[in-house]
Amino acid sequence: MGGAAWRWALRAARLLHGAGGGRAPAARRGRPGCAPAACAAPSAGTASSSSGDEALRDRRARILSRGLPKQKPIEGVKQVVVVASGKGGVGKSTTAVNIALALAANDSAKEVGLLDADIYGPSIPKMMNLKGNPELTPKNLMRPLKNYGIACMSMGFLIEETAPVVWRGLMVMSAVEKLLRQVDWGQLDYLVIDMPPGTGDVQLSVSQNIPIAGAVIVSTPQDVALLDAQKGAEMFRKVHVPVLGLVQNMSVFQCPKCKHETHIFGTDGVKDLAKTLGLDILGDVPLHINIRETCDSGQPVVISQPQSDAAKAYHKIAMEILRRLPVPPA
Repeated sequence: MGGAAWRWALRAARLLHGAGGGRAPAARRGRPGCAPAACAAPSAGTASSSSGDEALRDRRARILSRGLPKQKPIEGVKQVVVVASGKGGVGKSTTAVNIALALAANDSAKEVGLLDADIYGPSIPKMMNLKGNPELTPKNLMRPLKNYGIACMSMGFLIEETAPVVWRGLMVMSAVEKLLRQVDWGQLDYLVIDMPPGTGDVQLSVSQNIPIAGAVIVSTPQDVALLDAQKGAEMFRKVHVPVLGLVQNMSVFQCPKCKHETHIFGTDGVKDLAKTLGLDILGDVPLHINIRETCDSGQPVVISQPQSDAAKAYHKIAMEILRRLPVPPA
């Protein structure tokens, strides 16, 4: 989050704290064992407190009316699509990688980038078979690493593969800001951002700092995952990011020997959630060993097995995303 946004947030937080959040004012706490009446402030003090509260409310209203700082587009990027989930482990990064590849395959004239915003658990380097540190331009911007025609940037390029990122929120948001603003993306038609799971600092920082063309929510049909997927969708609505639709991942498992289908995580849970939220289903992705194996080997299924049912599912999702995106700026 930029400096202006932080100053706004800190002022608002102080005002909210003063308006009754957090620790109670000393005048209200009293001494241990005192009855409330015995510890009550005189009427003059009450009037003074009331006047102070009113001034505080006025000041808070003035600050909140200013709103957040204006969003600033990423230089050279026409449209940003975020891929998110409320819960980890639902296949969000796998979906993001294959969506980016499918967008590029759909139109070879389009330039596509992929940003790994999961600071604590970056997956893009392995899935896209990329290693090494980004080079710096004369303007001191990082050059994305590229494979399969996709420009990629990730925290995983800046740290050792097995090194944990043990950072507090401020450092994480500073890293996200650098990944957004200090990368030479060139000219991109679409930048796909693989968001971390949840609805925390990173999601808010990204949503409030750059214009986002649309969000894609990924979930399995499992009830526990659906609860958090709904929170994710509602979060984007609150920050005025259009939700393009939901992806039902790991929807069905087909036995490779007998072809019997089993709904391991439940049946149509994401479709039911979509109806509840008034959103569309962008597609279903099966639970298939090839999807996992190809991503682990750095050869995602859209690239390595383009005629497979799994690859076709990602192509369908990419097409549904394109249908719902607004007309890009000229």
